[in-house]
Amino acid sequence: MKVPYINLSLQYKKYQKEIDRNIKKVISSTQFIGGEMLLQTEKKLANYIGTKHAIGCSSGTDALLLSLMALDLKKGDEVITTPFTFISTVEVILLLGLKVIFVDIERDTFNIDVKKIKSAITKKTKAIIPVSIFGQVADMKEINQIAKEKKIIVIEDAAQSFGTSYQKKKSCNLSTIGCTSFFPTKMLGAYGDGGAIFTNDKKIATKIRQLLNHGQDKPYHHIYVGLNARLDAMQCAIISAKLDHLDKEISIRKKIAEKYNRELQSDFFSPQKKLEDRENVYNYYCFTTPKRNQLKKFLEKNGIGAPIYYPIPLHQQPIIAKKVKSKKLPIAEEICSKILSIPCHPFMKKAEVNYVIKKIKEFNKKNYKI
Repeated sequence: MKVPYINLSLQYKKYQKEIDRNIKKVISSTQFIGGEMLLQTEKKLANYIGTKHAIGCSSGTDALLLSLMALDLKKGDEVITTPFTFISTVEVILLLGLKVIFVDIERDTFNIDVKKIKSAITKKTKAIIPVSIFGQVADMKEINQIAKEKKIIVIEDAAQSFGTSYQKKKSCNLSTIGCTSFFPTKMLGAYGDGGAIFTNDKKIATKIRQLLNHGQDKPYHHIYVGLNARLDAMQCAIISAKLDHLDKEISIRKKIAEKYNRELQSDFFSPQKKLEDRENVYNYYCFTTPKRNQLKKFLEKNGIGAPIYYPIPLHQQPIIAKKVKSKKLPIAEEICSKILSIPCHPFMKKAEVNYVIKKIKEFNKKNYKI
């Protein structure tokens, strides 16, 4: 049996009429940049998240970059973040000449360890970027409290957690700014790159809209050095159609994850811990296991997609290690050596879920002599 890690073709077939109808609207309007489809999609996104402003942009990476640009930070200012995420979180900090300060993660949730944030703060600390990893947010209440005391801005990197909630508020609406990605494999994926920024701060929203459109406050009048980082209307057509089905998809993801948790948790299989005050939407279903590389090879040999998120912590990535002086971060390093992911998408068949469980049990029985 073949069990792909994600199945976008099945998703497209399911929503084809709505997606094609929206695409046709964009083509008929010839408003490929900006236009009514962008405005409608931004409004839908803001309503879903519960923010005053939703600003479409060209990628999740650019969402983070634009957010930092809007804060008027100076070269050498410090930004605290996690080493356990995709490189874009740190890439944008370095691109702006800012200083990265890494804080280690929690062993069971894989989120940034809030207890270690205070000791990392200095007079130069201007922002914290917690990453809502794999579909579950960090302890944002505590992070926001620390930030408020120190007058620091919090930017949630919610590239993997669109649709999840924390204490009855949606991810992307948990701090001053929230950023997400519409990369095809994300919770709400486009058919190319795309992203969005969410805020309740009108001043920040206005500046971000100007920055993403070449720093213009009106046509051919440029008040900032900006970017060409607009979200094009064709991607909006896809995002808007798929948003209507997101909550149902999340419900299915959670049921699959719960089945994995029930049937596989053992000394050899430790899934990301789900905390009581927050939801996990399982953009990726990840777990740690002692013989990770052997299990990955075994699963792939048996037709099961099993990627690693993430094999190398960011402070050990070659280019970042050259630019960022970081102490050892033992938990992130350990997790990177043991983490693995298995399929957990809303178009999996019951037989596929059972096959994944069967093969992991088969591997564990053979390799740990249960």
